[in-house]
Amino acid sequence: MTSKPATDNPVPKHRTGEDHVDRIRRQWARELPDLDTAPMEILGRAYRLSRLVTPSIEATFAAHGLDRGEFDVIATLRRAGPPYRLTPTELYRALMIASGSLTHRLGRLEQAGLVRRVPSQQDGRSLAVELTREGQQRAEAAFRQDMANEAAFLAAMEPRKRAQLAVLLRELNLAVEAALGEKPVD
Repeated sequence: MTSKPATDNPVPKHRTGEDHVDRIRRQWARELPDLDTAPMEILGRAYRLSRLVTPSIEATFAAHGLDRGEFDVIATLRRAGPPYRLTPTELYRALMIASGSLTHRLGRLEQAGLVRRVPSQQDGRSLAVELTREGQQRAEAAFRQDMANEAAFLAAMEPRKRAQLAVLLRELNLAVEAALGEKPVD
């Protein structure tokens, strides 16, 4: 079953009470009363939120003839700025995927006319990946619709609370990245 985009199915303005994570924590408290399940309040909810919005995000990209992986490639090229060109190494590092996965995605995008391979300006022996005009337009259109859908999901929260949450999530993200030894990727 495909989820409708957020704009077609807005979240109720004031929904309070027990959520899915609260119910799971209550069950674990009954079964393993000695175990502290407080991390689920944050990481469990982050995971659940991601799973809840993913169908809408994927439906948005599908409406533009893309899967999520294909969108990630053309969006990475689009936000790189003119001339919308990166080497395959720069791309797979930015996307945090294996080079083989990138090769497969690039083949599909090239067939669709959204990217082309051009001689690299840094190394004449290799090829860079460049977004075509159609690729630029498709990336922008899909991203604009995705942001509108995501904004609709967040509309039920007060702007001040959204800003606070954004600061706290950035702090958590940096802490987790540091704990895992992740290096920033542009």
